[in-house]
Amino acid sequence: MKRWLTLHCRPLGPDSVLSADEVDAHLGELAGWQRVDGAIEKTFTFADFHQTMAFVNALAWVAHRQDHHPDLQVGYNRCRVRYSTHSARGITANDFICAARIDALFA
Repeated sequence: MKRWLTLHCRPLGPDSVLSADEVDAHLGELAGWQRVDGAIEKTFTFADFHQTMAFVNALAWVAHRQDHHPDLQVGYNRCRVRYSTHSARGITANDFICAARIDALFA
């Protein structure tokens, strides 16, 4: 995970989409993330709504700074985070960079 934290997102096109084998190898570096329907996703759980929203707001700041925004599904005590690179139409290094940063927030 540490190496992903040293990188920053950049504009990427279709030639940057990772193969299924590359995605699976990178998923091995991040706990709890999985490949689902052309994206990587993870569900984070919290004690209450306040903690969930604090996480979502911190995540929004990271997404803004990296200019790479996830799809979110937010509930009372959970948030599902789903990353794919829309401009590339697949999973790219940008998704793993942001996933590692979100994991660091949660830790």
